[in-house]
Amino acid sequence: MARRTKEDAEATRNRLLDAAQEVFHVKGVRGASLLDVAQAASLTRGAIYWHFKDKADLFDAMMQRVTLPFEQACFPELDGSGNQTSALQGILDVLQMVLHSVNTDAAIRSVFDIALYKVECVGEMLAVRERRMMGVMRFTSRLEGALVLAAEQAGVDLPISAASAAIGLHAVFNGILHAWLLHDARPFDLEREGMAAVAVYLKGLGLGVEKKLCESF
Repeated sequence: MARRTKEDAEATRNRLLDAAQEVFHVKGVRGASLLDVAQAASLTRGAIYWHFKDKADLFDAMMQRVTLPFEQACFPELDGSGNQTSALQGILDVLQMVLHSVNTDAAIRSVFDIALYKVECVGEMLAVRERRMMGVMRFTSRLEGALVLAAEQAGVDLPISAASAAIGLHAVFNGILHAWLLHDARPFDLEREGMAAVAVYLKGLGLGVEKKLCESF
């Protein structure tokens, strides 16, 4: 009975997150109310407050449902036998996974569109800005560690600090996503152009992306 109750609660939570994603995408986060979300889910506002503190908490949970798998997959430094894998390949794999997911999964694409263009980090949503900043810091920190390892494995010295290199790589990657999501007509191939830009940036750092690593894009 307890298991059934837990499953029901999880199903209700996911139902609310689905509804929030739909309403936020149509109305924008600021223009959407919790009542709008509750009605879209055919539930009450009380159900929302049972699972989430406020709209910012609901938005954060919606984002984490999509982004957490990416964070968990970030840059594995060891393979199953305990040997170091290619850090450069790890960087490419994670970035391509994000681009492929945004390109092919409408639900994931919707969440990224909301996060980039349909949320104003003011008032009750100010906490969202801080959480997003922490997420960017975690991501660039993982990039920094992977770049250090990639440089060691390649036997090269990075021309700038690893921290600066990570910030620049994130800016290139994020800029591609912004530009692609801005246009409904999708003016370029997200995966091909995105990974090409990443490869050029990495080459500028002295981390030449070998042909065999580029075959997938």
